[in-house]
Amino acid sequence: MTTATVGNQTRRRARTPKPEGQWKVDGRDPLNADEKIKQEDSGLSAKQRVIDIYSREGFSSIPAEDLAPRFKWLGLYTQRRQDLGGELTGQLDNSELQDQYFMMRVRFDGGRVTPQQLRVVGEISRDYARSTADFTDRQNIQLHWIRIEDVPTIWEKLEAHGLSTLMGCGDVPRVILGSPVAGIAAEEIIDGTPAIDKLVNEHLMDEELHNLPRKFKSAISGHARQDVTHEIQDVAFIGSVHPEYGPGFEVFVGGGLSTNPMLAQSLGAWVPLERVPEVWVGVAKLFRDYGFRRLRNRARLKFLVAQWGVKKFRDVLESEYLDKPLIDGPHTPITQGSRDHIGIHPQKDGRFYLGVKPTVGHATGEQLIAIADAAERFGVTRIRTTPAKELLFLDVERHDLAALSQALDEVGLYSAPSEFRRGIVSCTGLEFCKLAHVTTKSRAIELVDDLENRLGDLDVPLTISLNGCPNSCARTQVADIGLKGQTVVDNDGNRVEGFQVHLGGALGLDARWGRKLRGHKVTSAELGDYVVRVVSKYKQQRNHGELFGQWVLRADEEDLQ
Repeated sequence: MTTATVGNQTRRRARTPKPEGQWKVDGRDPLNADEKIKQEDSGLSAKQRVIDIYSREGFSSIPAEDLAPRFKWLGLYTQRRQDLGGELTGQLDNSELQDQYFMMRVRFDGGRVTPQQLRVVGEISRDYARSTADFTDRQNIQLHWIRIEDVPTIWEKLEAHGLSTLMGCGDVPRVILGSPVAGIAAEEIIDGTPAIDKLVNEHLMDEELHNLPRKFKSAISGHARQDVTHEIQDVAFIGSVHPEYGPGFEVFVGGGLSTNPMLAQSLGAWVPLERVPEVWVGVAKLFRDYGFRRLRNRARLKFLVAQWGVKKFRDVLESEYLDKPLIDGPHTPITQGSRDHIGIHPQKDGRFYLGVKPTVGHATGEQLIAIADAAERFGVTRIRTTPAKELLFLDVERHDLAALSQALDEVGLYSAPSEFRRGIVSCTGLEFCKLAHVTTKSRAIELVDDLENRLGDLDVPLTISLNGCPNSCARTQVADIGLKGQTVVDNDGNRVEGFQVHLGGALGLDARWGRKLRGHKVTSAELGDYVVRVVSKYKQQRNHGELFGQWVLRADEEDLQ
């Protein structure tokens, strides 16, 4: 704001807003270091340097601009040094926090994987990743302890089985979520698999999509239970029946969590299956051209949608990026109830699929190999991962269901998990993540065991999320019990690991952010006691048929402490 004096009056002049770095508005001059690096050289260009130089000369040969951000385009992040506690997060820069090992993300677009592919990932985990393997809520698998010297060999093994790490991270289209039971579910509206295949095979490697302002998360599901968390994607397509044109998709844009959570908004449009790739690409290119690039914490698509509104967004999409306007469509009713796929479910063809749960998605390389062996023993050729970190086994004959369930239980999966085990998720946490303040994954496993020992089970669903930092990779704000990691002060004045509590968050029919308790923090040491206490209060006070999140909305704050 500037001022000018005219006579005895001082007038305020509006300050000229800074450019946001929108290519079609402000030009392409880079406004920060990441944008400069991306323009100088494509992220994917680093792949050949890994093969020719870095894998031979070692970690010290990797220049900073390849290590971050370009390696993200290759599905690689440096992991956190093991000797640096959470109190140093935000105090040290990335180069000081990082170790000389990598997290590697393997893409499973649509959550699709065969037993043979799962086995090769297990072998890679066993041989090159200290037997680490984590299923993610984006239907991927992440490995840790990867050495740069081993990366070319790992790529060769993955590519030989139709798998890739490319664009697993970075300012690019991330893995495309899809219904894990696309094409087979009895309750499916429409199969979105052809759209995912077209995008992966024809558009994903298009260089025009390899320099977006930030990451671009998307989902396509025609399942009636809307099983891809469409409310928190940059763009999502969910099954919708048009009264004139029949089954297709409703389009949502602008969702996301992190420190500024926003729910996606419907464009009010119905899209036939054959136009889904065109609209997906159009949204991605609109984001590329108009997305904010100056500040990375404002560079997600949700900020553009919030500023423009969905009407302008749709107008620009249709006029500048699509061959013809979209068809107006009905708003699809949001389904109530669970979206997961645990248990036995009928398929369209008379066979069944079985959904099981690895606790917080954690597995070992040996487990992955054993899972592949069990699947093949029962003739299963299709396995699916899900946004709830489950594993599904498709095309199971009725007479094999009990034996397959038992075999998977023996491997360490849960075909009939408690509601505590069924509903818990966690991020990578302090063990490997440079952004984390607290340990999450091992603590989540301990918490489930503790809750089962002390409370047994619940007769209603309950989601618990442990997140190591405010970025909400484990969806803290939309969990029944969301736990955001931070350093807290205990009763003796010591700075220790702990959590800020969010209660009653949800997606679906009653989508809402969790209720934050003012000033209420829980140390990691008292986490089990706290969850037992608040769940017990719910069981004492709930009305007939009342879910945990509904009780939270009316509960006295002292009962939530």
